[in-house]
Amino acid sequence: MSEMFSEEWMTEFKTGWNNEPGIKDALAEIGFSSNIAFGIKGDSAALGVIVVKNGECTYAGALDGQDLDWDIRADKKNWLKWANKGIGMAGLGMAYASGKMKFVTGDYGSMMKSPKMAGPFIKCFGLMKSIESS
Repeated sequence: MSEMFSEEWMTEFKTGWNNEPGIKDALAEIGFSSNIAFGIKGDSAALGVIVVKNGECTYAGALDGQDLDWDIRADKKNWLKWANKGIGMAGLGMAYASGKMKFVTGDYGSMMKSPKMAGPFIKCFGLMKSIESS
């Protein structure tokens, strides 16, 4: 079991991302490229980042000076809950509205208005379920 957002965890996340057509191929269709960070609310820096180029995750690991398009934060207990149980559209909306999930960088509203972005984002939580986390 690896620590969520550790190097080992991020490497597994990258492999899963690139093997999941509902994420990689769906985002490739819209030419999605972004640097997406994940971390704990209140921390000065994110714990992990993925670099996505035309849907494919080309890097996953520690934040290393990348400019961020998205920086998503939550308490560790919420990350673990979502990784264990997944999250749907309604749950995601509630997490955002209640402040359990915070977008330090990135526009949650624009993503949720685009089914071609929202669907793969939700699938990321399903992908997190496949990685044993602590």
